[in-house]
Amino acid sequence: MSKTQYYTATTIDGYIADPHNSLDWLFAVDEGREDEAGANPFATFFAGVGAFVMGATTYEWILDHESLLTRPEKWQEYYGDVPSWVFTHRDLPPIPGADLRFVQGDVRPVHAAMTAAAGEKNIWVTGGGELAGAFDDAGLLDEVILGVAPATLGAGAPVLPRRIMPSRLTLTGVEKRGQFAYLTYAVTPPTS
Repeated sequence: MSKTQYYTATTIDGYIADPHNSLDWLFAVDEGREDEAGANPFATFFAGVGAFVMGATTYEWILDHESLLTRPEKWQEYYGDVPSWVFTHRDLPPIPGADLRFVQGDVRPVHAAMTAAAGEKNIWVTGGGELAGAFDDAGLLDEVILGVAPATLGAGAPVLPRRIMPSRLTLTGVEKRGQFAYLTYAVTPPTS
């Protein structure tokens, strides 16, 4: 059965981006690009993804950081032909050749479209935290996977700006990869 997964990196103090929405802090950390079997853990995760979604700020950062308007082939290298949705309230430039859908509003109909596109594969909520929170609010978030990095920012974009109590989160996995501690939590839907 497919899952809707929020998979992201976070600092020890719970931020996914600095106050300027930058992820530069993340690239200063040894991420452990290979597991014991020599596989790339992100590639292994992404092989199970059939659709993914992100917010406008995440999209703009990736667009700028990877120079995707001038080098759109990099999107294909990273994500292939996996369809992606971007939640936004403003006009954003599409990446040539990328399967992108710009949307806004309620996450539920978008989730239904993503589920249809993903087939038996998982849905990846890339970020940000507010978008992941909207999926949780709608009872659509099944799992949170946090790569906790040895860094603190003191301020910025929180990993999940919601109150989710321990009764709804079950720790299902802990793994050390490079300098990251990966924590996986199953999420039960909120009660109405």
